[in-house]
Amino acid sequence: MSGICVAFRHLAFEDLGTLAPAIEAAGYAIRIVDVGVDPAAGQVGPDDLLVVLGGPIGVYETDRYPYLAEEIAVIADHIAGGGRALGICLGLQLIAAATGATVAPGAAKEIGWAPVDLTEAGEASVLAPLAGLPVLHWHGDEAAIVPPATCLATTEICANQAFAIGSRVLALQFHVEADPARIEQWLIGHTAELSAAQVDLDALRADTRRFGADIAAVGQDIVRRWLAFGG
Repeated sequence: MSGICVAFRHLAFEDLGTLAPAIEAAGYAIRIVDVGVDPAAGQVGPDDLLVVLGGPIGVYETDRYPYLAEEIAVIADHIAGGGRALGICLGLQLIAAATGATVAPGAAKEIGWAPVDLTEAGEASVLAPLAGLPVLHWHGDEAAIVPPATCLATTEICANQAFAIGSRVLALQFHVEADPARIEQWLIGHTAELSAAQVDLDALRADTRRFGADIAAVGQDIVRRWLAFGG
């Protein structure tokens, strides 16, 4: 396979991270689109892989960040045309909004390392290797899903931790792309949120050292298998 991977990036350090090698190994050349600086319209071709990355803003904040409306429209057109798309964290929420689902503040912040519970569909999906493994959560909003999307994972705090639309769209609320060697960028960049949520930074660092490398490897495997499936 060969083509272009267009990555919609909202924050410099929330990039493709550890997933970039797996995407490039699948034959994609990576092009970064910095949302809010670069226009989203006209950036994604029908045969491109679209990856929508994370960020600390809300999908519903289009009055404060008006370019989100254009981004959602581009995502909607890409998915409607049968394009392949991967969403992570805010990316999941943007894909959900693009398919007509609601996104709103969740019951509580979910920040730190903890496993997800795979649904029956999730156990039969490319996410199966995540069973029982802690992943990095970092969100306060929650997205619903609408048919034909299928929920793949859940937690007590967040009912929709991952979903798929056929074999062409995969969305993850948690982070498998975060490079454990660069966790300090996250701690600096999200310092206000972490302080407000009273997150123990030393515990977060320790858990990242403990689990980060394994999840990076599993995340790469998930993306490799997803890209190989469904054309």
